[in-house]
Amino acid sequence: MDGIKDEKIDKHTDEIEVESEEKIGGEHIEVDEERLPSRAMAIHEHIRQDGEKELERDAMALFWSAIAAGLSMGASLLAKGIFHVQLAGVPAAFILENLGYTFGFIIVIMARQQLFTENTVTAVLPVMQKPSWVNFGLMMRLWSVVLLGNLIGTGIAAWAFEYMPIFDEPTRDAFVKIGMDVMKNTPMEMFSNAIISGWIIATMVWMFPSAGAAKIVVIILMTWLIALADTTHIVVGAVEIFYLIFNGNIHWSEFFWPFALPTLAGNICGGTFIFALLSHAQIRNDMINKRKAEAKAKTKQETAENRG
Repeated sequence: MDGIKDEKIDKHTDEIEVESEEKIGGEHIEVDEERLPSRAMAIHEHIRQDGEKELERDAMALFWSAIAAGLSMGASLLAKGIFHVQLAGVPAAFILENLGYTFGFIIVIMARQQLFTENTVTAVLPVMQKPSWVNFGLMMRLWSVVLLGNLIGTGIAAWAFEYMPIFDEPTRDAFVKIGMDVMKNTPMEMFSNAIISGWIIATMVWMFPSAGAAKIVVIILMTWLIALADTTHIVVGAVEIFYLIFNGNIHWSEFFWPFALPTLAGNICGGTFIFALLSHAQIRNDMINKRKAEAKAKTKQETAENRG
């Protein structure tokens, strides 16, 4: 019975295993900066390995983590709304108010919860290194599960902010103002702004392997910049727009258009098709040269052995 059980586990593991050149060759994946041709390649490999682990995770584990992340992102609207009320009339209030935007990101990233825009970088690198239908399918599975979980979590947070007796009227009015400021954007503005936020989030993820103990500082600075630039983000924005829906300010259909679809497309373009592609392209030649050097060294060694 144990043998049959182990066989089933192995079969399930095989079904969700990422295809990579190391696994096909039976090699052990290890990032050794001294043996890699560039620092950029070391960072790329570190993030790619994280991406492989995420792609192979159980769907339900991803889903619950994504819901938790959506709930946590409610902290961004919460902090920003409170700051908006408490800092009214204070010089440079706009700068300080937008610091509240960083709270949700700090919780989500430091707690290792699943955030969609973070996965637009980590999950796509294994696909770029080894393009295959298996890897592409795993990436789409991850994106779908995480995005759905994030939206469910943000919806719950927004519902709680509206219907639970937690906040006073000035704070509720601040939540409405924050959401209506987002809805002032046209679909094209939603899309363009989301490209910028997707790019910044991707840059932040790329910086993590080098950040060390300063990781939280990187999160604060990069996400604060997103808020100061008044860009759009599919997860944080979802909390704000869901609050408007529950408050009765807008119709459900307005969540999808002009907000969600253009913003989602922009985040994906900024994080995946621009940043990840460029980041992969810059180390592609390093990878090719590394393989050529290894092949040349192997040939040279074989020649020396044959002569010996």
